[in-house]
Parts: sequence; C-alpha cells; structure tokens
Amino acid sequence: MQMTGAQIVIECLKEQGVDTVFGYPGGAILNVYDELYKHSHEIKHVLTSHEQGASHAADGYARATGKAGVCLATSGPGATNLVTGIATAYMDSVPVVALTCNVGVSLLGKDSFQEIDIAGITTPITKHNFIVKDVEKLAETIRRAFRIAQKGRPGPVLVDIPKDVTEKKTEFQPMTMTAELKERYAEGITEDALEYAVKMIQKSQKPYLFVGGGAVISGASQELLEFVEKIQAPVSDSLMGKGAFDGNHRLYTGMLGMHGTKTSNYGVSECDLLIAVGVRFSDRVTGNAKKFAKNAKILQFDIDPAEINKNIVTDAHVVGDIKEILTRLNQRIEQQNHEEWIAQIMEYKEKYPLKYTDNGLTGPYIIEEIYRQTKGAAIIVTEVGQHQMWAAQYYRYSKPRSLITSGGLGTMGYGLGAAIGAQIAKPNQQVVNIAGDGCFRMNMNEIATAVRQKLPLIQVVVNNHVLGMVRQWQTLFYEQHYSATVLNDSVDFVKVAEAMGAVGIRASGREEFREAFAKALACEEPVLIDCIIDSDDKVWPMVAPGRAISEAFDGDDLKSKK
Repeated sequence: MQMTGAQIVIECLKEQGVDTVFGYPGGAILNVYDELYKHSHEIKHVLTSHEQGASHAADGYARATGKAGVCLATSGPGATNLVTGIATAYMDSVPVVALTCNVGVSLLGKDSFQEIDIAGITTPITKHNFIVKDVEKLAETIRRAFRIAQKGRPGPVLVDIPKDVTEKKTEFQPMTMTAELKERYAEGITEDALEYAVKMIQKSQKPYLFVGGGAVISGASQELLEFVEKIQAPVSDSLMGKGAFDGNHRLYTGMLGMHGTKTSNYGVSECDLLIAVGVRFSDRVTGNAKKFAKNAKILQFDIDPAEINKNIVTDAHVVGDIKEILTRLNQRIEQQNHEEWIAQIMEYKEKYPLKYTDNGLTGPYIIEEIYRQTKGAAIIVTEVGQHQMWAAQYYRYSKPRSLITSGGLGTMGYGLGAAIGAQIAKPNQQVVNIAGDGCFRMNMNEIATAVRQKLPLIQVVVNNHVLGMVRQWQTLFYEQHYSATVLNDSVDFVKVAEAMGAVGIRASGREEFREAFAKALACEEPVLIDCIIDSDDKVWPMVAPGRAISEAFDGDDLKSKK
C-alpha cells in the first residue's frame, strides 16, 4: 500500500511494539506529529517540558523495561537538545531510538533555518545513526535502528529524516517482529574459554565477584545467584550493577571503588581471583589501575570484545551474553568451599559497616527511611552527586532495574525525566527520584510534565544549599576554596512545585521527613519533598583520586590523623 514517510514512521513504531514516545514538536517534524495525532489510541505521546527531558524519559523507560525507549525532536535546537540524553544512554548501554526531522533534502548544507547536522554531531555518542534522504529506504532504516539499539550490547541510535521525506509516498510492506533480538549472543563463547575459566575458578582459594550493568541488561540474576553460591565467593557491584545480585544476600559486600565499602575494596585488593561480570572497569571503580586487584588473576565476562583488556589487563575472558556464559559455567562447575575466605570477609563487614551521624536529618537517613517505607520495592532514580552515592550505599536493591541512574556520563539533571519515563513504564510501582538541589534546578521544569501526566512519582530534594560532591572535593583536596559551589539564593522548591501543580512539602528534621514521605506515598499526584540537610555532610568511605582502592578512608580516619 502507498504511504507517506510520516505514516511509515508510525507504522514502524507499531511494528516494534512501541506504546509510548517522548518528545516535543516543531516545524520539521509536524508531519510525523500529525500522524501521531491520528494514532494516539495506539501510541501515547508524552509532551515533556524540554527535549532533554524527553531523551532522559526515553532512557528511563528503557532502563525500567529493557525495551527500546523512543524520543522525538524537530530540527536544529530540538535535535541538539537531545544530545546530552543520547550521550547518557550511550555511556550506560541503554537502547534508545531518537527520531529527528530535518530541513528538506534540497535545503541541506545551505545553513537553512533550523538546519543542523545532527547525524554528524551524534556520531561519537551513538551506536549507529542514519540520515534518510530517500523515502523508499525509510522503513528498513527504522527497523535497522531498533535492531541495532537492542541487539548485543545495547545503545542509542538516531534516525534523522528530512521533512520532504516525511511527505513523499512509497509502497509500504508491513512486517512482523521476529525472535531475532531474543537470541543470546554466544558467538564468542568457546569451549576452550569456558574450560579455562572453570580451571581458574577451581584453583582459586579467594575468589571475588565484581558485577556490573551487563548482568542487569542480560537478565542474568538467577544464573548469577546460582554461580555465586556454587563457587562460594563474596560479591561486590558497580553503580550500574545494582540489583543484579540481591543486596540483602549474606555474600554481598557492597559497591566497589571510590565510594565503595571498605569491605569490597579490601576484599578485591586481597583476593586471588577477580571474576568481572559485565563490567567495564571504570576509573571510578579501579582507582589507580596499576594497583587494582594486584594480588589477583582477572577473569572477565562481557558481551563486548572491545571491553576486554581496555582498562584492566585480564588473564582470561569469555565474550558473550552474560546469562548464556553463566548458564554454561553453572553446568560445568562443581560446588566449591571457601569458608575461611568468607569468614575473613565477614570480619571486614562487621568491622567496617557503613555508618553516619545520628544527629538530625542527613542524606543516608533519608535513603534508609525511603527504604523502610517502600519496603525496598520502589524504583529509585537519582541525579548525580552525593545523594546518588548515598542512594547506592543505603538502599538495598534486591532486583535488577530498580536503580536508574546516570553512571558513565554523570549527568546532572537526568533523574526527573528518567523518573517520568520509569513511572509511565511501570505504573504499578512507586518511583522515587532523589536529587540534590544543584541537580534539581537544572531540569525542574519537568515537574510540570509529571503533573500533566498525573504521575504519582515522588521527588526528594536533598537540599544542602551547595554543590555537595564538588564541595566535598574542595574541602578535602582544594584547601576549602569553595569556588562557585555555594547556592546561597532564595529559591523555594516547595513554592516552585506548587506553582507547577504538584504537592510541595519541606522537611528539616527526621520526624518531619518520616511524615512527609508517608504522606507522599499516599498521594496519587506528584509530590516534592524539600529536605534541608547540613552543607558539610560527606559521602564516606572515599578513595582519593589516583590512589589505590585499598586506601579508602572515612571521617574517622581523618580525625585519627589530626
């Protein structure tokens, strides 16, 4: 049948099972929006307050579901406003498909009104991108975009469509979804690699697991649990790996790295075999790479061969889907016993627990109270900074896709848009976005989107009137030169929330916060809680930049040196 390019866009979205898109209209993309209007009963469009909010919402939707998130934007500034969100998704391997429209083909390259080479701009931050100048190639390009975004190691893909291509007609042949995407990526999994991995595991007396986002993406939680209990090894995780392994399990030792637990940092530094499961060995995890796990052999499992030996040189590796690798290893490994090693790790857990002051309202207390009241069942979304680290440390994630946060890019302003996407994707789960006041003010306009969508999400602002993490570094490493980090203005977040139609509550003490959060849980509309904490509260433990993770310190260590 003959269809316009705009009609083909919508039909391809329906083929892919897309039920929600996030975006902001404009001149170049009007034809697509006109078709969206006609199909609003099949595809829900969420109008955000800013295109960056749309890209973060598509990201949050994708992380909450594992499906591709979709965002739309018009040409010029509409497209460039997606860039930060696309880069965020790229760094964290999130399947997002961004559809932009550009000026007509005859106007390309002439500095036309709102023309931008968005394909060129996003080349370094997409898994792939396209500009479609021929309507006959549009359907297959969109289908390819979804395949690329979701297959193997996921990532964002951008498709740019000139306006006249959305107007022209061509023959459209509908297609049905295949099972191709569900096939496990197993090309690199060889018998030799598996057998060598088994021998390394059997030989080890002090094995340690380090679990990352690849285990979450793969859906490998059950296989990971079986593997851990079979080899009897303690487990640490990265920020992106939260929930892949139950944070309440006795063998779980907490996050690894700059703000990881001392138990995990010491344990990884002393183990004789480090099994890295779906991680990329970020500098925030390894600290001084030359001193990282220096007593251990490194065994790495990852779907992306580019991650092998990139940051840390391995002794052996298996390339493939994490779920498939663990399934095959579990069939080969006999039960291991490392009671003496586990006992040593348990001593560390008892000696070096996470702790914080008992006085007043603090970031860690806020996170623990959220955990208590949600019974650990909420989807926690965060911005970036101290509150993000507290959320990683003090909320115990028992299931994958329950923490949604910007890891690799560290995007301030990410959380609220992502929370909107997650809440729309999971309407029956409580979504809580935790922000610092510095982050929240970047994209707080999306409160209006949450109100417009009647979402029962809770926005918690951990308000210390400073850029907390940067200030922490200035305190510890820059002689307390608080350059441009003090937010001593008169912004009233409660009034801002109320002005946009949400419920606003302020809490400056523990009892006030307990009551405020209980009230928020009972609401069926967006609620903002402005939590006033001390500007000098810090995230402990910490590893100084350039130091080994075994040199983690906290406030007590600093006091003892004085």
